[in-house]
Amino acid sequence: MAAVTTEKDSSTDIVSTSSNDPEDFLSDLTDEDLKKLVDETLRNNEVLATETKMFEKYLKRVEPHLSQSKHIAAPLLPQLQLDAHTLNKKRSRMRGTSVTDRLSKLNAEQKCDIAAREIEELRDEIDRSKDDAEKVVDNHKAVMEEADIALAEIKKAMYEFNRDIVQGAVNDRTKKVMAEKVQRYFEEKIRQRDTLVEKLRLKNAALRAQKRKLNLQLKQKEEMGEVLHEVDFNQLKIENNQYLEKIDERNQELLRLKLMAANTLQILNSYRKKLHTLTLESNRLKTEIGQRHEILNKITTENDQVHHEKKVAESVNTNLKKQLADYKVPEIMEYVAERSNLYDLQKTVKSWERKVEIAEMALKTNKKTWTKIQTGNQLQNQWTQPHLEMLRK
Repeated sequence: MAAVTTEKDSSTDIVSTSSNDPEDFLSDLTDEDLKKLVDETLRNNEVLATETKMFEKYLKRVEPHLSQSKHIAAPLLPQLQLDAHTLNKKRSRMRGTSVTDRLSKLNAEQKCDIAAREIEELRDEIDRSKDDAEKVVDNHKAVMEEADIALAEIKKAMYEFNRDIVQGAVNDRTKKVMAEKVQRYFEEKIRQRDTLVEKLRLKNAALRAQKRKLNLQLKQKEEMGEVLHEVDFNQLKIENNQYLEKIDERNQELLRLKLMAANTLQILNSYRKKLHTLTLESNRLKTEIGQRHEILNKITTENDQVHHEKKVAESVNTNLKKQLADYKVPEIMEYVAERSNLYDLQKTVKSWERKVEIAEMALKTNKKTWTKIQTGNQLQNQWTQPHLEMLRK
């Protein structure tokens, strides 16, 4: 910024020096100053040319019947096309200055007003261009859709023709297409076209009747003075814009509420997941608590049993301690006598066990003998009983 300010100040000093001393200022300038002066002059010329084009366009648009714009812009062309080679000519500078003085200049406010109007005009022109482009795009889309529909119909007709004529109308014996089926096929197609034409004719007639009805209604409204004028259209346009703004506000609010609802739903789902997790954890803890209670009851029962067993063991231990305290070691000869008696008793027990075994064997033998005797008696009874009955008879 400092460099640009210095450059502008230097160019301003150069221009002021040239205005003070129009004869000798070029001889006092260096090459760099001359280059800066030429660049500054070219930039000013470009700005002035742009402003002139904009003012001419504005004047032609506001008052097209005036042809003074050409006469006004013509004297300015030599001044707008000045370069560094014309600066050393006093006559050209004086003439340019006099022309500029004769012209009526615009102040900054008027220039801003004209620029704002031109910007609005450009925006309107851009909007019109967008509308025209959208119409062209819509027309092209409609043409493409119509072409797609026509292509689909052609493909459908080709498929039906191949199905009904190329493949279905061929004679199995001659391998040729039968003319009757081809004729019926085309007659059917012509009948379908006639039906479609009749439908479209009826639809066209209905639309014409509707159009006549609307025209009559419009004429009646014009006669009654209910036709909308440009002011009414402008008022409706303003109201439409207001309603559109309200609709936008409501849509923004609806979008905000939808976002809020989505966030609330996400939070609700997260809380539901947490609740489900906590419910599962609670059920698991309840099950574990029940198992722990069962284990505690078992442990309590076992503890009571252990206490009881402990008391029994303590009483037994007390008795054993008492017996141990009262116990006296016998004499050696008594111990030897007791061991001898024990040995004798064991021998007696073994002998009696042997006797018992022998007696059991004798018992088994006697049982077998007794069983045989009983079996023989039964057989004898079976043989003797019929004879006794016969003797009785």
